[in-house]
Amino acid sequence: MKEVALVIVAYIVIAIILVLIVLTYIKRKKLKEYRKELELLDKKKNEIESAPVASELAKLETIVKNEKAEEKYKKWFTTFEDIKALYIPEINDMLIDLDTLLEKKNIKDYTLTLAKTEIEIYKARQAIENLLDEIKEVNLSEEKYRKIIIKLKAKYRELNDTFNANKKEYEQIANPIELQFENIEKLFQDFEYYMEQNDYQEVYHIVKGIDIMIDHMEVVIKEVPDLVLLANRVIPKKIEQITEIYSDMKAKKFPLKHLKIEYNVEESLKNVNKILDRIKVMNLENCMFELKTMLEYLDSLFEQFEIEKQAKKTYEDAKEIFDKKLEKTTEEVNNIYAQMDDIKSMYDLTDNDVKTIDAVNEKTQKLNEEYKALLKSAPRKKTPFSELSIVIQDFVERLNGISDELDVSLKNLGNLYDDEARAREQLDEIQELLKQSKARIRSYKLPIISDNYFVQLQEANESILEIIKELERKPIVIKTLNTRVDTSRDLVLKLFNTTNDMIRTAKLAEYSIIYGNRYRSKNINIDSGLNQAQMLFYKGNYKKSLDVSITTIERIDNDIRRKVNELYEKDK
Repeated sequence: MKEVALVIVAYIVIAIILVLIVLTYIKRKKLKEYRKELELLDKKKNEIESAPVASELAKLETIVKNEKAEEKYKKWFTTFEDIKALYIPEINDMLIDLDTLLEKKNIKDYTLTLAKTEIEIYKARQAIENLLDEIKEVNLSEEKYRKIIIKLKAKYRELNDTFNANKKEYEQIANPIELQFENIEKLFQDFEYYMEQNDYQEVYHIVKGIDIMIDHMEVVIKEVPDLVLLANRVIPKKIEQITEIYSDMKAKKFPLKHLKIEYNVEESLKNVNKILDRIKVMNLENCMFELKTMLEYLDSLFEQFEIEKQAKKTYEDAKEIFDKKLEKTTEEVNNIYAQMDDIKSMYDLTDNDVKTIDAVNEKTQKLNEEYKALLKSAPRKKTPFSELSIVIQDFVERLNGISDELDVSLKNLGNLYDDEARAREQLDEIQELLKQSKARIRSYKLPIISDNYFVQLQEANESILEIIKELERKPIVIKTLNTRVDTSRDLVLKLFNTTNDMIRTAKLAEYSIIYGNRYRSKNINIDSGLNQAQMLFYKGNYKKSLDVSITTIERIDNDIRRKVNELYEKDK
């Protein structure tokens, strides 16, 4: 147990020793960092003391040529001395205090003093840098402004050469431009004067003024020829052409009041003169935009003139077609209305038919009234053709719609008449078919005609009478008439087919009996079968008679059916 305790104590001692070693190392490292900070601050203080203010002031002393410059020199020299007297001793004392605190390892006070020292060094350095900037600004001014003025003079000469080479293009604006060039030339002279006096403050304003004026002249030299061309040539020429076209169209009775040509032309000319006045004083702001806007408006007038010309042609062509079609449609509607009572008395019109015709009549009358109002207003020359053409085209579309409705009405009425005429034609055909049926049944004297045949005959006769009744009825109900015709045609056709089938069957039965008579003496069964067939024939059972006779004869002659059919075909 004692050994374990000794081991634990040993570990604890070792741990404590290690901790002390680490803490000592950290503390020494931190002190080393603080020492580096102190050395850096001392270096910054030395940089402030060694700032090239004195050398810059020495340069300035050689170019001082007037009281203002000398006053600045003295002021800057005094400021430099004041900065050194105000900041440097205090910073030295604070650096000494920091070194002492660091030796004493008084880190808390050291940190606080360090922050104050950094602030003081920053203030001193900022003051020195500001002073140096002011002095250097003057020392470098001559070189700087000389370089600037050389570039400005080159630009000035280039603009002046461009102007002189194209002077005619500037027309009445040439004199104001020459005066402006003279003003710039005077500023160049002023620049030289103040440079000699080392009055760089005034030089700054002169250089700035020259720069602004040359930039402005660059715009003037570039834009004025185009502005003058637009204001003196292009726009006046457009106005002249517009005035000529307007006068010609007015003489041809075109309504153009809505374009306000006289007012807009007058205003355009006023605006052109105002813009020229602004150009003369070199005020080019928005001049190009305003002239181009004016030009676009004038061009739009040419388009408007063409629109009105085309619209007039469209209006006149559409009016010519419309007049003829309206007259024809109106006449057709009036004719229908004039015959309306007769049509109603002849045919049982539906409510929809009557409403359609009434609607067509109402729309036609309304369109006629509106068209008359349009024709009445047109001679006053207040409505432009561009509007008239739209109105007349709308009228044409409406008239086409009315015409389509009228066609439907006429077609419906025509269908009624056609159905009546067709019913009368079909009545004749049905009666003829019935007549043929009766003639055939009479021409072939059958021993007996079945009751079913007479029932069909009666139904056919009654159906024909129903057609005649419907045709005599006023007004005629076409739907009922068509039903009667269809029914009668079916019944008579049925009778006709029944007649033909009965006659054909009877003939075939008769032919087969006659053909089989040659075999009676040869076979008693054939004689018996033919007697039975003959008996059925006279009772009117023709189909059964035919079947019995054929079956009987087939015992001797297998080809009997073909032979009987051949006899029938020859006898037709």
